[in-house]
Amino acid sequence: MSEKSKERDYNSSNDLPPIYARTTNGSAKSARMAAMFGGKGVEIGPRIIPVPDYLKSDDDDSEETSSAILDRQLAAEDGASIQYRTCSWQKTAALLFSEYICLAIMSFPWSYSILGLVPGIILTVVVAGLVLYTSLILWQFCLRHPEVRDVCDIGQTLFTFKQFPWLGVFAWWATAVMFILNNTFIQALHVLVGAEYLNTMTASDFIGGCRTVEFSVIVTVICWLASLPRTFSMMSKLGTASAIFTFISVVLATIFVAIQGPPAHFDLEGKGPDPYGAVIFNIIPEKGTTWVNGMAAFLNISYTFIGQITLPSFIAEMRDPREFPKALWACTIAEIAVFSVVGGVMYAYTGQYVTAPAFGSLHEGYKKISFSFMIPTLIFLGCLYASVTARFVFFRMFRNSRHLSDHTVVGWSAWTGILLVTWIVAFVISQVIPFFNSLLAVMSSLFDSWFGFIFWGVAFFRMRSADEKAKRRRNAALDILSVSLNVIIILTGVMFLTLGTAASVIGIIDEFKSGVKKVFSCASNAI
Repeated sequence: MSEKSKERDYNSSNDLPPIYARTTNGSAKSARMAAMFGGKGVEIGPRIIPVPDYLKSDDDDSEETSSAILDRQLAAEDGASIQYRTCSWQKTAALLFSEYICLAIMSFPWSYSILGLVPGIILTVVVAGLVLYTSLILWQFCLRHPEVRDVCDIGQTLFTFKQFPWLGVFAWWATAVMFILNNTFIQALHVLVGAEYLNTMTASDFIGGCRTVEFSVIVTVICWLASLPRTFSMMSKLGTASAIFTFISVVLATIFVAIQGPPAHFDLEGKGPDPYGAVIFNIIPEKGTTWVNGMAAFLNISYTFIGQITLPSFIAEMRDPREFPKALWACTIAEIAVFSVVGGVMYAYTGQYVTAPAFGSLHEGYKKISFSFMIPTLIFLGCLYASVTARFVFFRMFRNSRHLSDHTVVGWSAWTGILLVTWIVAFVISQVIPFFNSLLAVMSSLFDSWFGFIFWGVAFFRMRSADEKAKRRRNAALDILSVSLNVIIILTGVMFLTLGTAASVIGIIDEFKSGVKKVFSCASNAI
């Protein structure tokens, strides 16, 4: 056997290619650090399924390792008009910031009002830690399988077994349905809040016709046009601006709530239409808090953190996927700080007068100023999820076609049409479920149960099984802790899917019974 063949067989069995700078000569500590924080010392574990036939090279001497597949993907884009693997970890961090530093932050004060300030902040840190951990599992999975471009590919890979080949195909279709629905629901949330913004800014003006539906149509068209860029490298530039404006918005809201005096709708005597009396905030949950409200608050916090559904697409467009954890850690630390401070301060100053989104607790002038800085996020984040959905469909329509990487009429027409369909469906959803908190809760329970927890617990166990077959060593104590943690992660996802969905549905029914909002309502939904 030739030296090259020996090297190829060695790499194929262990999947630790030279391009990834093996750390076998380094300490176990440095390997663990690389597994947490990324970098050139990352070790790539064995695949859980063989390399698909369509990825195998025609060259008999070519390596079929993860790094070899990545090298061929990069080489295939050389000279193409549209290149996809172009993101550095800094650009990826910008995408993460734009995804997480978003409008949903303004649901935290309401969540803390239900859960109590201390349990709310503790839950914020715990959920952030779980999401960070599961995102690192996802990243390791993507390194082992660089051909995956989205969460649907991961779903198929996770549930592909030699004894049950049909299960992987079923998993792909099931994941695809949930993936598209999740992204479309998020687009719908931005259509809904965009209409709320326009109604808030024009509350005193006469608008003919069905104002809320008309405003929703305007927001839908603007978002559709803004989502037309086809690469994440371009989207990351827009995302950076979006994150900056969102940060300014929530900081201004936090400052304004502290200096404005009594919150909006304040009624000290308790005799007005909202007879709440003096502002009171609770350190622990208020007596009589229902499980429906408690679960909705928990789901709102979880929804804001859980964004793993887009991460495979981000990683698939990184020039060096080993660097992904740097972006992940930077974003997680910023999330915990911003979410806790904004949520805690705004709840402390507004107490039982808090609204969702919390802009509604500000007086008119302050509300309009701070809410206006949220405009880039209202547009961009929905566009980001629309882009992820469109590329999922587009890449499968034109795989191995010139329409994928060149500027063609067919390619751009298909891309534009796919985006238009997703935004039309998002518009319809925004009119059918016109409640901010309930829309967040139902998205979290139906989709985050899988994409935030269950998938990554299953991924851990499948990678662990592959490591055992390859005789890769694991620290015994750490392995027991990891197994226990991932069982808890899967059970948490099951709880989201069952109790969470039940609470979300009951919450929507209660909202409709209150008669405040209706389907395709023409009444203003200003906050």
